Amino acid sequence: SATTVMVVGVVNAGLMNLTQAVGTIFGANIGTTVTAQIVSFDIAWLALPAIAIGVLLYIFFNKRRYQSIGETLLGFGILFLGLSIMGDALAAIREYPQVLNLLAQFGRRPLLGMMAGVLFTSIVQSSSATTAVAITLAGQGMLDLQGAIALTMGANIGTCITALLASIGPGLNARRTAVAHLMFNVLGVVIFMAILTPFTGFIATLSTSLPRQVAWGHTLFNVTNTILFLPFINQFVAVATKLVPGKEEVFEAGPIYLEKNLLESPSLALAAAEREISRMADLTLEMIDASMNMLFNNDTALKKNIDRIEEVVDELEQQITVYLAALAQAGLSANQSLSMAGYLHAINDIERIGDHAENISDLVLEKIEDNYPFSESATEELKEMFAKVRNMTSKAIAAYRSKNKALAREIVSEDNEIDRLEKKLRRGHVTRINEGRCFPPSGVIFLDIIANFERIGDHATNIAQTVLGDF
Repeated sequence: SATTVMVVGVVNAGLMNLTQAVGTIFGANIGTTVTAQIVSFDIAWLALPAIAIGVLLYIFFNKRRYQSIGETLLGFGILFLGLSIMGDALAAIREYPQVLNLLAQFGRRPLLGMMAGVLFTSIVQSSSATTAVAITLAGQGMLDLQGAIALTMGANIGTCITALLASIGPGLNARRTAVAHLMFNVLGVVIFMAILTPFTGFIATLSTSLPRQVAWGHTLFNVTNTILFLPFINQFVAVATKLVPGKEEVFEAGPIYLEKNLLESPSLALAAAEREISRMADLTLEMIDASMNMLFNNDTALKKNIDRIEEVVDELEQQITVYLAALAQAGLSANQSLSMAGYLHAINDIERIGDHAENISDLVLEKIEDNYPFSESATEELKEMFAKVRNMTSKAIAAYRSKNKALAREIVSEDNEIDRLEKKLRRGHVTRINEGRCFPPSGVIFLDIIANFERIGDHATNIAQTVLGDF
């Protein structure tokens, strides 16, 4: 269940396509059988030692590797202890003949057992928990093999509810992933319910222990389903796409890649944050282009769009920062912490680029509304500086995306060129003023525009420096 929820989040974050997601879910169905195999062994005596060793490793070792091992042992220890307590609690069911009669019905009426598995798993949202209960009841002699297998098959359908709930709200592909998961499990259950009697007969030959038989039944069911349906993965994708029609829409009002489900997996969460930062950078580049189109085409209608994008960029800065702050609580490796620090620096510089682009649009709007003229030479100089700064910013974003250090070094070297160009344009402006070829109010706007361009160049350089690790 946890894997499928994470896959839905990964798909919505754009880190995995639909075909990859369906394949991952197929694999998750096999992976979940490991829990059943562990539960079927009587290893409750390992619970307390595992908890003790896990706590010691986590508390007294500073290295993340040992702490991770400690967390793993602690998790398994608590799992075994919980199963032991559950087994003791379920033993009391023997005193209630009505419950025993109901459990007996699961064997005589497998469809009822399967439906009970669906209902129970939908409530607890964990197929492994349902399977563990089935194995425990079988071990207590309160559930026969056929009833236990039917219960675990129902668990496979019930676990789809978790993914379906996680897909509510996110993009189309996230919902398609959940639907494909449901189709896969339902089809598998339909096939095996049709051959349940011979299947349980075969399972009974694999072990003399009833809990082990249930575990083997659960494993073979999931492995066989995966082998059977894996060649048809593209057909699953096609059907899911037809059942959930439409095209993915991009909503600019907020983040589209930041999934809370990914926070438990730092590498995936960082990748999602990086995609969101990249999207944020594209928006600021769009603002630069629009502000210059305003100037060169005297188009004031573009101002509204620039202001709207600026609001989105500000919102993204806040949301990404909050997301990374939450991720920092997950316990990051040294490299992951360094990456996150670079992301935070990049976010700030990208947001500042957006601010300067908006400043330019404000200046251009003032020029147009007050009908301040620009000389032909001033316009050509602005075009020159715009082209250089725009190219520099575009390359900085490309270097950030590809982690291209050679390109990043090239951008850093261009910063001095932008500074020299600004000084050159200022001197040219002074010359025009002295020669009476420039209207003074227009000159003020001209100087402010090139100052904002120079600052954009500085922030583009800062982004390149994050790629080089110099921040």
